[in-house]
Amino acid sequence: MKKAIRLIVTVFMLSCTASYAQNNFRLNLYGAYTFEDNFDSYYDLGNYYQGQLQDGFQYGLGIELEVHPNSFVELSYLREDTHAPTQYYNGGAFNKYANFDVNMNYILLGGTRSFRSPDSDFEGFAGIMAGIGIIGIDGSTSNMSGTVTGNHSDSATKFAWGLKAGVTYWASKNVGIKFQGQMLSITQSVGGGVYFGTGGVSTGVSSYSSLYQFSLGGGLVFDLTN
Repeated sequence: MKKAIRLIVTVFMLSCTASYAQNNFRLNLYGAYTFEDNFDSYYDLGNYYQGQLQDGFQYGLGIELEVHPNSFVELSYLREDTHAPTQYYNGGAFNKYANFDVNMNYILLGGTRSFRSPDSDFEGFAGIMAGIGIIGIDGSTSNMSGTVTGNHSDSATKFAWGLKAGVTYWASKNVGIKFQGQMLSITQSVGGGVYFGTGGVSTGVSSYSSLYQFSLGGGLVFDLTN
């Protein structure tokens, strides 16, 4: 994880160096409503689980630099705290249940293209991001009668990517209000990933399953250049 973070920061710093002559610098503050997402997978010799990552509030910030006219590079951090009710199938029935506390953290490097007519207060934009997603879970499993069968706490770091699009209304020369839709995904694959199998995060072989988080929201943009 440390190597991945260092790589993201290094690429961003190189972009900063390349864009120094442009001298266009923005700070973005984000807040958004994130929708529910179902997940399911096989784990540990054919056992099966299914659950739902609950909706919640996602927040964060980003540092954005213009590297070419109307083209920006952004380093961003996003976080959401939510829950994941999960059931486990073993021996012909769902015989375990858990409701995990889940924290989702994203560190992303992305490119954004903006579209603005001369003298307009509105600036459209669209972008793509890639980086790492860090999931932490904490909770206990219980059987169908409610008896606690175990406590589990773990975390995992995986490749993440995303897309976004929206519009910024510039209320003044230096302050804008951002409205955007966004999709983020943490990728899992056979051989490792974020698995809620056996009541916790498992490193055993599992079928392919990715988490997708769709959100609507926005935030504030501060142009620190002018």
